[in-house]
Amino acid sequence: MKKISESKCPTVSFWLLALWALIVAEAASANPYLAKVGEAPTTVHVATCAVSGGFIHLYTAMDNGLFDKYGLKVDNKFISGSAMNLAALAADEVQFLYCAADGTIPGLASGVDGKLVASPLVGLPYVLLAHKDIKRLEDLKGKNIGVSKAGDLDDRLMKALLKRHNLSAAEVTIRPIGGSQSERYNAMMGGIIEAAPVTPPLDARGKKDGLNNIYNLKDLNLPFIYSSVHTNSKTLKERPQLVQRFVAAMAESVYFVEKNPDKAKAALSKVLKISESDILQSAYDAYAISLINRSMLVPANALAEAVEVARESGTNVRKKPAELFDNGFAEQLQKSGFLKEIWGAEFR
Repeated sequence: MKKISESKCPTVSFWLLALWALIVAEAASANPYLAKVGEAPTTVHVATCAVSGGFIHLYTAMDNGLFDKYGLKVDNKFISGSAMNLAALAADEVQFLYCAADGTIPGLASGVDGKLVASPLVGLPYVLLAHKDIKRLEDLKGKNIGVSKAGDLDDRLMKALLKRHNLSAAEVTIRPIGGSQSERYNAMMGGIIEAAPVTPPLDARGKKDGLNNIYNLKDLNLPFIYSSVHTNSKTLKERPQLVQRFVAAMAESVYFVEKNPDKAKAALSKVLKISESDILQSAYDAYAISLINRSMLVPANALAEAVEVARESGTNVRKKPAELFDNGFAEQLQKSGFLKEIWGAEFR
């Protein structure tokens, strides 16, 4: 058989070059944090400090196999209250904690082992719901507000609110009753407490149930970092790739939730046991749109302000703000082109 020379078939070289260019382009744009073919999944223990619409990205990622792509098998557990969660994180009983950072910053600042490594949500979503006969903050005199535990985030927010409006502890009782937000909501509906701070979608449910939204806590103008990824020094030192993959999976979930609202609301519905579409939409609007932080970076200035607020509230601050977070993993998402690849021209 006569050999066909390259010069007689110029199309062969063209297609070989085109194929090579395609392979190079694919390699350049590939997600560098995905699990390798045949790689065994790694089990990671992840705690949440509440059952909340604010954790929609974690719930959706678990429901839709996003962690699987990164070689992670997530064992999620709910532990009530920031103090208990930080204790579990420090003891390495959990490798990651997903919780409102402003709930954990006082503990971290006091010396508990742990760091923030990503903040998908930034801003204060809480409102204060109350019985229908309570229409203003002044109407709370002689009444009680239900919170989770003394010293927890909702307790500190209520104390800041009452102080701002010159209402004393003798006039308004802050009553720790434990449980989840939903349980405290039910306690309010049952007359055990007269008011409670809640986050979406319970604000929308309260409106349907005839409760009054008497205060939007964003009006306190407090620096506030909401749902954030925490890890401990052991994981940071011994398993940095694990941290990078977890942060990448959460970053992809931010994109996935925005582009797949029905799947996100379905994941939230399952966890919160809520089926009403308007109530689920309230949560989606707050956590997938209003408070979203696509960069995942922990806002250093807001964290520093939060540490000062904690100090003024009596926290024995032993660490500098810079010791409480590590933005290296979120920064790497930008440097590698990962975020630009996901969002394209939409990334900002």
